[in-house]
Amino acid sequence: MEVFDTIARLIDLRSFSNLWYWIALAAVWSSASHWVLGVPWDMVIRARRKGGEAAEDLAAMTALSARRLNRIRRDAGVSMSITIPFMLSFLLITGFIYGSETAQAFALLLVPMMGVFGLSLRLAHKLDADPALAHDPTLAIKALSRHRVNVQAIGVVAIIVSALWGMYQNLLASMLV
Repeated sequence: MEVFDTIARLIDLRSFSNLWYWIALAAVWSSASHWVLGVPWDMVIRARRKGGEAAEDLAAMTALSARRLNRIRRDAGVSMSITIPFMLSFLLITGFIYGSETAQAFALLLVPMMGVFGLSLRLAHKLDADPALAHDPTLAIKALSRHRVNVQAIGVVAIIVSALWGMYQNLLASMLV
C-alpha cells in the first residue's frame, strides 16, 4: 500500500494542482480564439491584408460556417437545449455543492465555452439572416473581429476565475494536509 500512496502523492490527481488541467485550459481558449465561428483567424488576417481572392475565400468560408452552425441548431437544437443545461447543472451541483474538484474544473472550463457557443450561434443566425453580411468580405471581417474580441474577453474572465478558484482550492488543500 505504501507504493500506491507514494505514487498518488507524486502524481497528485487533484484537478487544480495538475499541470494537464492548466495546459488543457490554455489550449481550449487558444483554440476558441483562433477558430472564430469555425473560420481560422489567419484567414481573416490574410483577407484583411491582401483582399482579392483571400477575401472571397473568407466570405465563402464564413457563409459556409454560418450555414453549418445553423443546420446543427436546427437539427439538434431541441436535444442540445435539454442536454447541455442538464450536463452543466450536474457539473455545477456536483462540483460546488458536493465539493468534487474534478466537476469544478470541468464546470469552469465548459460553462464559459457554452457562452461562446451561444454567441457563435447568434452570429451564425445573424449571418444567415442577412446573406449580404456573410458574402461581403469587409462586413464578414468586421463581424468575425467583433466576435473574436467577445470570445477573448470571455476567455480572459474564465481563465482569471479558474486561476483564482484553483489557487483557493490548492491553498485549502495544503492547509488540510
